[in-house]
Amino acid sequence: FLRLEEPTTQLLSEIFSCLEPELRGFLDVCNKVHPFGCLQVLVTLNDSIFEMWGSSSALPSSFLNTVLGNMLLLAKSSFNKCIGTLCKEIEEAKTLSKMRGGILPSVSRFEEFVNFSEEVFKTARRRGELDKAHLRLAGSVFSSINSLSSANLKVNTDMVMMENFHHIHCFLCQKKIHCLEDKKREAKQRYSEHMEKYVIKYLGQPLEKLNHFFEGVKARVAQGVKEEEVSFQLAYSKQELRKVIEKYPGKEVKRALETLYRKIHKYLSPEKNLLPVVWHAMEQEFIRQYQEFEDLIQRCYAGSGIAMDFTMEDLLSYFNSITLSN
Repeated sequence: FLRLEEPTTQLLSEIFSCLEPELRGFLDVCNKVHPFGCLQVLVTLNDSIFEMWGSSSALPSSFLNTVLGNMLLLAKSSFNKCIGTLCKEIEEAKTLSKMRGGILPSVSRFEEFVNFSEEVFKTARRRGELDKAHLRLAGSVFSSINSLSSANLKVNTDMVMMENFHHIHCFLCQKKIHCLEDKKREAKQRYSEHMEKYVIKYLGQPLEKLNHFFEGVKARVAQGVKEEEVSFQLAYSKQELRKVIEKYPGKEVKRALETLYRKIHKYLSPEKNLLPVVWHAMEQEFIRQYQEFEDLIQRCYAGSGIAMDFTMEDLLSYFNSITLSN
């Protein structure tokens, strides 16, 4: 606490001895009335002291300055405890095993605090404490999302992590908070990574047998089998390739994609318009797979006349049709 040494200050402290205890009681009430009540007190005290120190009529050692300084230390302590409690709450938030996707409570809690605090600090002269708090809380909420990787969810974990990182990225783009720019970029990177994993896992399903067949072809080539000799391998002969291709006529592929779209639509969170983003990524990955299959047929089954039942144009029309009809 600040020391009171000047005679005038000493006299005022005796006359108004009840002021500081009353202010302490007021701060306690603020903390009890609202979980984030200490924010408004912190802003008010910060601004008051900033104005007093900037005024030539008020000396740094004045009685009021001393009292407010002591209260500011107390308000900062309350604020730090509040942030520590909130960080712990976010990090220890338990995810229900029966959760079916959507935005996590810890993410909503983080956004609730950011919205409230930014409103309170909107006209504040200083926001150093708030920026530090934002960074601590962002670290906690990222840790909370990362912990899903070991959670026993009934839905695809990558989907949930993708949804929540995407949600945070959109939120931070909207808020434009300078100290969280790195976190915004990290959120974009993380949701892109999990979207890629989600897309690859689910896209293996519509053409599962073709994927399995060509993975085997690539494995043989990697083991040293010449491309032109792959078709002489019993499991990867021209006849076996034709059998697999016959299982995927164009109409069946389109039907499988429609089923996939409905499944994604059912489980994916409707917030932040994420469905079109994921569906476009799926289209790009499907096209990449198709081109890879075509390339392997040309290299390993040259001159065989074998081709898939649907063309690239057909594939694009399937995706376009599904997108327009939903």
